[in-house]
Amino acid sequence: MTNTAQATSVPDWVLKFMDAIDTLEFDEGFAPLTEDTDMFFGTAHIHGVEAIKAFFVKIDAPLIITHEVLEFWTAGGGVRLLRGEATMAKKSEPDRVVRAPFTHIFYLDQEDPVRVRTLRITAGPLQTDAVM
Repeated sequence: MTNTAQATSVPDWVLKFMDAIDTLEFDEGFAPLTEDTDMFFGTAHIHGVEAIKAFFVKIDAPLIITHEVLEFWTAGGGVRLLRGEATMAKKSEPDRVVRAPFTHIFYLDQEDPVRVRTLRITAGPLQTDAVM
């Protein structure tokens, strides 16, 4: 039996998660994450919801950033995939805007309510000197 991914509408919990990253207001948007959630962002491995929040504050606080989900798929075994684009600029240089593609893979422990076991994020390529 072959597992295939099905394109579907973006669930509310994903939109809230993206908004939480943009605003750094984590309450509702980060509800699916737990102390057992592992996040891999490029080569970084972050464990637990509080450490994941701190990671996003560190990388996003200097930025004006908006994440847009362009495509979302549901796959078997509790896997959710999304492709999006981040629009960002340093707060100190708001007119120097950079766009970067990103992909998130969510591995769910449960679906109702959603609990994320593992999150894998890839971002880029981008001109890092434009935002770092």
